[in-house]
Amino acid sequence: MSIVLKPQPLTRAAFAPYGDVIEISGAQHYPINENTTERYHDLAAVDVVAEGGRPLINFFRGQPRPLPIAIRLMERHPLGSQAFYPLQERGYLVVVADPQKKLTPAALRAFRATGQQGVNYARNVWHHPLLVLEPDSDFLVLDRGGGGENLEEIWFEESAQIFLET
Repeated sequence: MSIVLKPQPLTRAAFAPYGDVIEISGAQHYPINENTTERYHDLAAVDVVAEGGRPLINFFRGQPRPLPIAIRLMERHPLGSQAFYPLQERGYLVVVADPQKKLTPAALRAFRATGQQGVNYARNVWHHPLLVLEPDSDFLVLDRGGGGENLEEIWFEESAQIFLET
């Protein structure tokens, strides 16, 4: 079996089953700090403190994968959400699957994010690890720290050839 995933533009509506798109375009905003700052408010439903967790702020520096990008592994976090926001104006790719359905290659969806969009994967959403298109792509990541097993990984069988169109 061979599947080629074609990334669609990342929009709030298309990504809603998997979490939040973090972007200022269309967000509620208002001035603060004596009108010297514009606050873009409540951009994602961060869920990292349940069951004794605590928020972690991390810095990830990603490297591109060899082309064509093979999708072999998916992961999810059952105890909390995980948010990624790019620190450079560089697009990247996102691959997800519905947590309510069986994880199969046919269930995967791909999105193309701009360098002005982040993603917040909701708790238990299957997603591929970071997929950057340029070397040394930096992200601010909000994750869950604390006890418990918060990482589940599934590797696809080698016979499942899943490639991501760039």
